[in-house]
Amino acid sequence: MSDSPAPSEQPEDTPPTPFHRLADFVALPRLGGLALSPDGTRLVTSVATLDPAGTRWQSALWEVDPAGQRPARRLTRGAAGESAPQFSPTGDLLFTSARPDPDAGKDAGEPKAALWALSPAGGEARLVLQRPGGISGVSVAAETGDVVVVAPTMPGAEDADADTARRTARKDAGVTALLHESYPVRYWDHDLGPAVPHVFWIGQLPTEPVPGTAPTAPEWRDLTPDAGAPLGAGEDVALSPDGRLVVRSEDVPDGPAGRRSRLVLTEVSSGRTRPLVDDPLADVSGARFSPDSRQVVCVRQTATTYDDPPEYTLLLVDLDDDQPAGVRELTPDFDRWPSAPQFAADGTAVYFLADDDGRHAVFRVAVDGGAPVRLTDQGAYSDLQVARDGSALYALRSGYDTPPVPVRLDPTATGQDPAPLPNPGTITSFPGTLRELDATAADGTRVQSWLVLPEGASADTPAPLVLWIHGGPLMSWSSWSWRWTPWVLAARGYAVLLPNPALSQGFGQDFVRRGWGEWGDAPYTDLMAAVDAAEALPEIDQTRTAAMGGSFGGYMANWVATQTDRFKAIVTHASLWHLDGFVGSTDSSYYWEKEFGDPLTEPKRYEQNSPHRFADAIRTPMLVIHGDKDYRVPIGEGLRLWYDLQKRGVPSKFLYFPDENHWVLTPGNAAVWYETVIAFLAEYVLGEEWQRPELL
Repeated sequence: MSDSPAPSEQPEDTPPTPFHRLADFVALPRLGGLALSPDGTRLVTSVATLDPAGTRWQSALWEVDPAGQRPARRLTRGAAGESAPQFSPTGDLLFTSARPDPDAGKDAGEPKAALWALSPAGGEARLVLQRPGGISGVSVAAETGDVVVVAPTMPGAEDADADTARRTARKDAGVTALLHESYPVRYWDHDLGPAVPHVFWIGQLPTEPVPGTAPTAPEWRDLTPDAGAPLGAGEDVALSPDGRLVVRSEDVPDGPAGRRSRLVLTEVSSGRTRPLVDDPLADVSGARFSPDSRQVVCVRQTATTYDDPPEYTLLLVDLDDDQPAGVRELTPDFDRWPSAPQFAADGTAVYFLADDDGRHAVFRVAVDGGAPVRLTDQGAYSDLQVARDGSALYALRSGYDTPPVPVRLDPTATGQDPAPLPNPGTITSFPGTLRELDATAADGTRVQSWLVLPEGASADTPAPLVLWIHGGPLMSWSSWSWRWTPWVLAARGYAVLLPNPALSQGFGQDFVRRGWGEWGDAPYTDLMAAVDAAEALPEIDQTRTAAMGGSFGGYMANWVATQTDRFKAIVTHASLWHLDGFVGSTDSSYYWEKEFGDPLTEPKRYEQNSPHRFADAIRTPMLVIHGDKDYRVPIGEGLRLWYDLQKRGVPSKFLYFPDENHWVLTPGNAAVWYETVIAFLAEYVLGEEWQRPELL
């Protein structure tokens, strides 16, 4: 079907914004990741664009001027794409890519992600490290240039040749079976095993060989020879600036089927590993070294329980080879959830990120104590980079008014909202306006929302409203999302409401606790209060409304369908429907059982909160969307919801993706996703005739 244009839309050959035509929207450049050179003169990001065939997004590395004077320039053009940029102390740009080895023979097989290096002088990138199962993580010592890598390795394989032999034996025998002896068995969209991540010390990377001489073979020393199933040595690894120490998060058993993470420290020279922070009541992760390699900062997340949601804080760990680690809490009274900590250039402070009142802000806290200070005003920040001379911070900033773009921050100023540095991903035109909207919940609590109003919405021409419910549930609407972009609907005349109800982070621990274990209570009533506030605006047509959400937002969309008929249509993506069945089949069952309990011995919360128990009350037409590779919310949830709607005669459609996971990751399927949602809303909210998307 063709897109239904808004009344004010210009002719189709000259759309006023890239959101009016799905082909233009899907083709927009998408920035991710950020790396700053040691001397602070080069800033590199990964930019995904459509490949020549238009069937997949292809990433390339671009250089951005940290001073904001020069235009951005493209550095790489590999057909396989490049990602995860970082710099060596000598200025080489390192990145991972599955591009083919130029020296490999015709029978080399399908390339795996390997480590490549691009000289600061330019020229062709050279292959520096590869492994049979690929390379999934790299950490570089800021002072020495030593490198450790994370690489999936087959059980019992002592070197790359043995790893290859074991992989080949399975392939030649036609064996795809996996034997599991501990939980979990899969993650997100892929099976776990038989290979698991190992951490290897490489030392100095091989240099470009002199013509006529053989290249130097790197040393691969396994720092985690005992890494075992199901999760191996993990991917969360950092190497100290002086190259002496490796810190990583290690998963360990927690009860019959549970897991938790602890922090371990490995001395590179001897391979000796010892627990650094091992808390039986918490997960510890995200560790980063101080500039002098004598301290580590990390994130502690308390284990969830039936009664309490998690709490987050930062820990400062003093390292001493001869003494137990000294551990001190850096953010003891901070009523937000800190993440992604990094030391200041001089080691006297730590920068971190946290959701706060519908923004994802940058904070600074002094190492010697004191309350955290918020440095940024609007926007959501990620990929924080600290200049080594202490002069600046760099990050990607997004919001509902901008996709992620690189910005420069003052390390000490507060209330900042910086302009973007020249980059290939800035969008200058939007089909409407953004405002913040507050509502008052039934218990008097403030509920914050973002509201997108389409152009032309007024008291004389009020816009239909779509309620978009976020996933998580422990997250918030605070940053740009390509999968849930309100401007696509705004370009078609809809207002879009993005509320942060109970369970949303960034509003304090008590706000999360209001909905803990009671998903159908405060989260639902908060959403309805937000809708009431939006419908009270003269620009909103309260007779034409819809609701939609994904993951937990899909759960809430299902719950809304069982509790009210105020909406004309409901779209539910990757949604939880039968909580008992979901808890037993998701890839993280032990996590969800902590909040809801064992459904056999503690059925109360399942009985009170599972939408399927109230299916007979549904009257609203529903569009069900699900991917078969979704292991977080398995396809059985979507199939059962669809069947329950069909047998009750509820007007409904099922958009099924056989090869997508919890998200929709390919351009064609993403376009069809939006096209189907737009058509469904047009039928039931706008009263137009149903038009089946042509490619379906």
